[in-house]
Amino acid sequence: MVYQTSPQNIVESNTVAPGEAPRQTVRREDGTSIELVTFPPGDPENPRNWPLWRKWSIVVVIAFIDLTVSFAASGFSPAATKFAKDFKVSSEVATLGLSVTVWGFALGPMTLAPLSEYYGRSPIYIASYGTYLFFILGTALVKTLGGFLVLRFLSGWFCAVTIANFGGTIADLFEPHATGIPMSLFLWAATVGSPLGYFLFSFVAQHRDWRYVFWALLGTCGGAWFIMTATLKETRHSILLLRRAARERRERGTDAIEVPDSMKQRGPRELFQTALTRPFRFLFTEAIIVFGALYNGYLYGLSFLFNGAFALVFGKSGHGFSTVGVGLCFLGIVAGLSCGPITNLWQERHYQRRIAAAGGRNIPEARVQLGKVAAVVFPISLFWFSWTTYKSVHFIVPVIASAFLGWTFYTLILMTYTYTEDTYKVYSASALAGLGLVRNIAGGGFPLFAEQMFVKEGYQWAGSILGFLAILLVPIPFILERYGRELRLRSPWAKQHMDDLAEDEMSPGLKDPALNQ
Repeated sequence: MVYQTSPQNIVESNTVAPGEAPRQTVRREDGTSIELVTFPPGDPENPRNWPLWRKWSIVVVIAFIDLTVSFAASGFSPAATKFAKDFKVSSEVATLGLSVTVWGFALGPMTLAPLSEYYGRSPIYIASYGTYLFFILGTALVKTLGGFLVLRFLSGWFCAVTIANFGGTIADLFEPHATGIPMSLFLWAATVGSPLGYFLFSFVAQHRDWRYVFWALLGTCGGAWFIMTATLKETRHSILLLRRAARERRERGTDAIEVPDSMKQRGPRELFQTALTRPFRFLFTEAIIVFGALYNGYLYGLSFLFNGAFALVFGKSGHGFSTVGVGLCFLGIVAGLSCGPITNLWQERHYQRRIAAAGGRNIPEARVQLGKVAAVVFPISLFWFSWTTYKSVHFIVPVIASAFLGWTFYTLILMTYTYTEDTYKVYSASALAGLGLVRNIAGGGFPLFAEQMFVKEGYQWAGSILGFLAILLVPIPFILERYGRELRLRSPWAKQHMDDLAEDEMSPGLKDPALNQ
């Protein structure tokens, strides 16, 4: 981690033993001197120097929490029919129980991420997810449709804490070029949760009232919350350094100890202003984010659209399966998604070779190699699924097609996330928030027209329409590989992290005050 201090303000920099706080002294504008507290090399309090078992225990637990976040949305889908009968509403209205939760995912990170910068990641993880448990309880007991939808939206809002903070947690724990594997685990949890949630909660939905789905969800998520509170440690570097500085001020009885400017807390107003405006600036001005948003929106939209489509293709009007039978068919997508982290090992080796050959320089384009294959397989798997949905075709054939669809889904999402992370680095939270906003708005919107589309157009042509739209997205990874560097060069945010540029080429972007707003 690099801490920048104006050279003309440095008075002295004392050499210290590893593990001790450095004593870099700088001069204030009023002429007094202060000591800056940073992480020296090998500092055991730096999360990047923690033992691997501790790092991975945090990653695995938060990944599990993120898995349950997807359960919160898709776990309701197998119970939607019983919910519609109980409240005497149409299937489209019942589908809102899924959609409003996903829309909560879209807005939650924009408020929860700034709070983590102010209070730390650990308290926000625990408090936000704990609040979500009360909304699950309310959903299991609610008697009105309006109250149900409000509780579902708030559930999505508060359980989105992992979406808001997991990327930052990984960056806290691992060096920039070592984030590939932990990020792949996180995205596996984020993507597999929807089909796996449908499968698991279909067993409850078939044999019990729809409210039991939420009781089961409360038990699952409650257990996850207790595991998290026992495992989680604060990882945010700025919070840890602020605590260290405060401790040393008390122990030494002086106020002349501070953290570098980059580690200081910004006020709530500035934090929320940045969190609520910068993602939109990225969406409307950055071609790389537009490309990523197109893929994220379409892929997540399809992932929740298939909750309704599978119920038609494999349910009573299709192959005639029960609720549990439909849930079992989702295991094809689960299998494909679970192959993603395995094939990503090849992609990661390719990336590391490219980085090593470039002397450790930042090359986001090395992230898209496997994404090019997935981009081509994606529409093929959709056409394969669509034209094998006839009742005369054995059900396993479209299930196998859905496995390939799951693999492409995972691989393309991982490509967009890692490419964005490498491109924008310190601004990646805002960039990924822009992707997440589009992703979850689409994820909540697509299920609302799934049933009408598949019934009106027929299963085969409805799926084909989705396949034709997927063809339009095929060029994206090829464009990023060929023209990605030029696109980054045009971006004032990305240009700051292009370490293959001369200093004078980078300075205009670094000096632009608008970038810090």
